[in-house]
Amino acid sequence: MTSRLRIVFAGTPEFSVPALEALHAAGHEIVAVYAQPDRPAGRGRTLGTGPVKRRALELGLRVEQPPSLKMADAVAVLASFEPDLMVVVAYGLILPQAVLDLPRLGCVNIHASLLPRWRGAAPIQRSILAGDTRTGVTIMKMDAGLDTGPMLLIRETGIAGGETAGSLHDRLAALGADAVVEAVAGLAAGSLLPVPQPADGATYAAKIRKEEAMIDWASPAPAIARQVRAFNPWPVAETRWQGRQLRIWEARHITENAGLPAPGTAGGRRVPGRVIEAGPGRLVVSTGQGLLEVDRLQLAGRNAMTAAEFLNANPLVGETLG
Repeated sequence: MTSRLRIVFAGTPEFSVPALEALHAAGHEIVAVYAQPDRPAGRGRTLGTGPVKRRALELGLRVEQPPSLKMADAVAVLASFEPDLMVVVAYGLILPQAVLDLPRLGCVNIHASLLPRWRGAAPIQRSILAGDTRTGVTIMKMDAGLDTGPMLLIRETGIAGGETAGSLHDRLAALGADAVVEAVAGLAAGSLLPVPQPADGATYAAKIRKEEAMIDWASPAPAIARQVRAFNPWPVAETRWQGRQLRIWEARHITENAGLPAPGTAGGRRVPGRVIEAGPGRLVVSTGQGLLEVDRLQLAGRNAMTAAEFLNANPLVGETLG
């Protein structure tokens, strides 16, 4: 490598781990790793160690977990590391201006979208919900705004038709790790200059709310299929059946054809949420527009199972979900 930098890394969840590993493997000196404080987790509410902290300790790196970076003493501790650069990846805490100004080369961030599209907390889920066919990662210099800083590097990738938020998360984490190593090398060499984000095309990726997972069967089938993929693995799209929660893990929009009977109707009109006869092992639901075939689902208190397994124990034909 051309220049070994003193880097403070800040991240908390699994998405951040590949970038930490890549920067460490590239030979940079990771002088400290910042992660959010441990929080109670599980039924026992015992303190859980986050993925970044766990990996940092495995690598023998120093870990800091201040509840905030707004206090003068927290900024003083950070300054004591004399970082050339701070790399921030899904850290989850606000960086005040005093922190942004502290490293010699500033602070850079990996954002899981093609900025300025999908600024905010949930770019992966929002891109799938919107039906985007392309996404990627942006390496940007951080400023005081919400994901508004100038861009250093962009890497694009397609969104496959059956891609879930979970699978796209993993691909973008790996793509971001490779990109940030390249960007850091360019910053160190002085060969990579920040470029302002385009003035047009900005959208906001609001944090996912659990209530968004409830399926509205009056929606078009393609939109419901995107909802299922966007909310896998969390919070998982759901509906109600006989007053119980029914989670839909995998589903797809299918074309109406002669191989299937007409969607559930009442008095000649479509009944959204009606389960129709579609052949052995198939669970097909009529929607406000088109048909949705459910491939994997989970009744409250049970394990997730295939549609065929579910139908063996739960005859649903003619019932209405929701």
